Amino acid sequence: MNKIKLITPDQRYGFCLVAIAPVRRAPSDTSEIVSQLLFGEPIEVQDFGRPWVKIQSFLDGYEGYIDGKHILPLTQKELKKWSDNKIYLAAPFAYLQTPWGKQLISKGSLVGESEQFKIGEFDFELQASPLSASTSLWENAIDYLNTSYLWGGKSLFGIDCSGFTQAVFRLQGINLPRDAYEQEELGEPIDFEEAQLGDLAFFTNKDGKVIHVGILGENHTIIHASGRVRIDELKENGIWNEEMEMMTHNLKVIKRIG
Repeated sequence: MNKIKLITPDQRYGFCLVAIAPVRRAPSDTSEIVSQLLFGEPIEVQDFGRPWVKIQSFLDGYEGYIDGKHILPLTQKELKKWSDNKIYLAAPFAYLQTPWGKQLISKGSLVGESEQFKIGEFDFELQASPLSASTSLWENAIDYLNTSYLWGGKSLFGIDCSGFTQAVFRLQGINLPRDAYEQEELGEPIDFEEAQLGDLAFFTNKDGKVIHVGILGENHTIIHASGRVRIDELKENGIWNEEMEMMTHNLKVIKRIG
């Protein structure tokens, strides 16, 4: 196993080397997780510290603190090359051979366009996945079914509502913002009766703030992360949870993206 050199104070760019790196609101292990980085995600360093580094994701502009041991350095030229040649892993899971050993990565991670690829000076080999890759938006959404809800989560190991919609749409080549209220600013409003598979539905709290989002299926169903990724019935005023026998979310608007 080769030794690797982590990012240093004089380096401005990097990428996530672990399968999932928690992004925290403040530089502390006890601070709230506000998002995650998946393997290969490029970042810009905003403030260097040990162990905490303040970063901004190049994919969605989200900011927060991560453990510096989760980042490897890139030059500006290497960053551009990686950004131009990356794709999103579509299979639920895959093994990756890395300079530091074999590593399991999740759907939505960033990999190269061929099995063997480089990120900066580091060589990787994507190994065969035991599960086939999904192609359609709905198939990709279904891959997350029953994933547990995790505030700030973005992977099959735990995900929140806007992390779920962001992950699914990325696999279709559409890069949504990180939070539900930001996603709601995109697209065109759609009447309830005109809604179709792949539309996004947004929901508000009692103060009218957008706090939840899900993806419409056929026949006014919705797949969304609430407790776990689940499929419920969408009614004109919100989500009907059959297990709880109650309305759980207040519908604000349906939007068509892309």
